[in-house]
Amino acid sequence: MKRRSAIKNLLIIAGGIAILPACSTENGKASIQLSNLSINGDQEALLAEIAEAIIPAGDTQGAKDLNLHLFVLKMVDDCHPEEEQKQFLKGLDQFNDLSNQKFSKTFMKADIKERQELLATLDATQPHSQDVEAFYKITKRRVIQGFLNSKYVMTDLKQYELIPGRYNGYFPVN
Repeated sequence: MKRRSAIKNLLIIAGGIAILPACSTENGKASIQLSNLSINGDQEALLAEIAEAIIPAGDTQGAKDLNLHLFVLKMVDDCHPEEEQKQFLKGLDQFNDLSNQKFSKTFMKADIKERQELLATLDATQPHSQDVEAFYKITKRRVIQGFLNSKYVMTDLKQYELIPGRYNGYFPVN
């Protein structure tokens, strides 16, 4: 009997050791596995703040609540050509520089008004760098796409009626 319990305990410990690395999260890595992009935790946090500035939380859930920055990363990793992926990464790195030039602080430290002002500037004028412009266009497009196709929007915000709609026999005819 002792041998059986010893083998059982040994298997439990071996299984725990095998699973333990998967449970630990490193601060320097992105939270999702990407095959083509190499993103660190700081870049992911910056992208999450940019997405939140594009779709802020209010009466509805915001981009952070829906993890739209992860959607953007996965879409860029899987669906964009290599040149656009490189532009995306360069633009992500240069985005804080643009914020530093405009407000003398990083995008992460800027308040909501400054963030939205910076994004409005990017919408209205051509940024200094084509990489920042490409990054912002891709990010905005994918954040909006992710929001409109999210389960939250499809189930809670849109009210879907089958075509031709419901029958109303008491509709007044003029």
